[in-house]
Amino acid sequence: MTGGRVTGGRVISVCVVDDQTLVRQGIRSLLELADDVVVVAEAGDGQTGVAAVERHRPDVVLLDLRMPGRDGIWALRTLRERGVDVPVLVLTTFDDDELVLQALRAGARGYLLKDVTLAQLIGAVRTLAAGGTLVAPAITDRLLRAVAAGDVPAAVDRDAPPVQELTEREREVLRLIATGYSNREIAEALFLAEGTVKNHVSAVLLKLGTRDRTRAVLRALHHGLLG
Repeated sequence: MTGGRVTGGRVISVCVVDDQTLVRQGIRSLLELADDVVVVAEAGDGQTGVAAVERHRPDVVLLDLRMPGRDGIWALRTLRERGVDVPVLVLTTFDDDELVLQALRAGARGYLLKDVTLAQLIGAVRTLAAGGTLVAPAITDRLLRAVAAGDVPAAVDRDAPPVQELTEREREVLRLIATGYSNREIAEALFLAEGTVKNHVSAVLLKLGTRDRTRAVLRALHHGLLG
């Protein structure tokens, strides 16, 4: 089975890239407990991972970062350079702040540690397949502290237009985006229509000068808009 974007009740196809065979097999077994998820490919390093993604075009990629040979950061950058627009969820044991930033700047749309529960992992896969982003709250908290300490690199802002002022409602939406909420979850949390939330999200992206939610969160962190 090959990928294709998820709509309605379609099955979500996943590619797992991790250098540990037992970990890959475990993730496959766990994900396939969900009726709407199927693992279509596995790879043990970044280079074979990129090849697998190009061949199978999955809906979501689960990617480890530190692997022998070509690592996860290389894979992310290579996919972006080749124009392969597939949501990548970094799943790793390493909670290094600089790695988080490198992965997000390289195009990852989610970042979770391997100590997540099965429900959290499947929820993250569904979120990315639906077009959302997700960064573990603990990691977001540490990045906020890094911003306060001046440790977030200015490269986040390179070649970006000036940030425009957000309304209070847009800031509320942005904070929920940073927590990984989908549009529907934001609508439920703020008691708004989902269409209204989509409009707010579009406004946030426009005012932050970005085209996707992950980079919007990075710019927001850099400019202190999530504190």
